[in-house]
Amino acid sequence: MKQEVIQLVDIKRHFKVGSEVVKALQSITLTIHRNEFVALMGPSGSGKSTLMNILGCLDTPTSGQYFLNGKDVSKLDDNRLAEIRNREIGFIFQTFNLLPRSTALENVMLPLVYSGVAKQRRIEMGTRTLESVSLSDRMNHKPNELSGGQRQRVAIARALVNSPSILLADEPTGNLDSKTSIEIMGLLEEIHRAGNTIILVTHEEDIAHHAHRIIRLIDGLVESDTINEDIRTMEYYKTEKADS
Repeated sequence: MKQEVIQLVDIKRHFKVGSEVVKALQSITLTIHRNEFVALMGPSGSGKSTLMNILGCLDTPTSGQYFLNGKDVSKLDDNRLAEIRNREIGFIFQTFNLLPRSTALENVMLPLVYSGVAKQRRIEMGTRTLESVSLSDRMNHKPNELSGGQRQRVAIARALVNSPSILLADEPTGNLDSKTSIEIMGLLEEIHRAGNTIILVTHEEDIAHHAHRIIRLIDGLVESDTINEDIRTMEYYKTEKADS
């Protein structure tokens, strides 16, 4: 039986803007199991960014329940949410969000500092994680000495270093060219095959088709939730290139 990592029950999120109430999420109920690779899609204003913030414990719902590994996190205070974010959730951003004056290794070790891991252990864990994303020769380079793809690999290593329950990837290829985007999605495929749960937010159909399940939002509601029958793995692109 598949283990539930995320369960959302009638999640609503309303914002007051002046005298208006904006219903960013009207009612979201869904379940994500361990080792799923899910793409979250929707046009601007669909609620996908709001949902991502709630899934990442960056925001709390107006009403409803969010169970992460069986624990209701929807009513926790900011301090408890920060602890859960650091321990349970790895974030990958479009803009990488790396510290410019820190090396690749120092950036990757940052979550371990917040977790209170001893320095030597941090170095060991950071080094091993950078090796896993093929950056063992770039550990002492700063972000401005790295290509866009290498910076995103550092960001992915940082997201992985704490062995989180879920990886949240917010437009992870948005700042990359098409060739590098395919390479980064290939890396996410490897991470998924290793047993990680991945939730990918994207507006690009090609990128979404790397996922095994695609959830589409519109007007704060789930429009569709389907199994992807046309998964675009690295093999797909190799075959396509060979045929062209």
